[in-house]
Amino acid sequence: MIKCGSGAGGSAGLPDEGIGAYTMKRFDAVASVILALGSVVLAGCEDAPWHLDPLAINGRDGGGPPANYSTLMRIGAAAHAGGDLATAVSVYRRAAAMEPRSVAPYVAAGNTLLELGQFNEAIVTYHSALEHDERDPEALRGLARAYLMSAKPELASQPLAVAFQGTPDDPKLLQLIGVADDFAGQHEEAQARYRRGLELLPRDPALTLNFALSLALTGNYPEAVAALRPLATAPTSSPRERQTLALIYGLQGDQRAAEQMARKDLDGASVQRNLAYYDSLRRLSPQARQKAIRSLGMQPTPSQSS
Repeated sequence: MIKCGSGAGGSAGLPDEGIGAYTMKRFDAVASVILALGSVVLAGCEDAPWHLDPLAINGRDGGGPPANYSTLMRIGAAAHAGGDLATAVSVYRRAAAMEPRSVAPYVAAGNTLLELGQFNEAIVTYHSALEHDERDPEALRGLARAYLMSAKPELASQPLAVAFQGTPDDPKLLQLIGVADDFAGQHEEAQARYRRGLELLPRDPALTLNFALSLALTGNYPEAVAALRPLATAPTSSPRERQTLALIYGLQGDQRAAEQMARKDLDGASVQRNLAYYDSLRRLSPQARQKAIRSLGMQPTPSQSS
């Protein structure tokens, strides 16, 4: 039995909460930069004693008429909200088979597959959505996220360009474009996207995090610290944000500040390992340092709220 709680939110699956550009997989805390795809609290679900069988959903309490499309979408959303991602994918696929011209179940399934780390299947699913509506913004953004998470940033540019034509002032789309630019080494272009996104959505955590990291990659540490420090030192800050600021301090050569920030989440031995790693990055040439961080960062991570 799955019961769906109420909350704010819209479609099933992942909102564009953001993708952090560079995950430091050697960190002992939450990765300093995270492909941060958020989760959403799903609204509009009614408490109902549905017994979920992804192969044969027959109805309430295992009896009654077959579930219709809207019921399947609600069941998929409830399964997703309850953490049963495999069931959610199966239910969304059944909904897609029932309404093959509808984009929503394909997008919901693709978003859930991303959370499961099944990037290739997600890509196929988003393409199925785009076969029915080649300009659907959620499918385009999802496809771009899938390419970024599967270490194929060069393939993300096409769906992002199409999406940009329709919604040039979407701050989360600007963030995705910025991430793709950063992966391509086009940091000035990326920073322009983040700046515009922050004009539209001030103090957004994911945009701020990506902006600070992009600045750090180009050696602009003072501005990177200035951008991230208010977020990382706020009472509501996350380990991800705090340890990213520690990384930037370390790259800047401010070992004392890096250590103070790192100790907020790590034990002494882990702090010392991280400080040594920051120092090793600092000794690299700028090009090698950027390459090292990008190569470490293109690792899929579980979805997180921003």
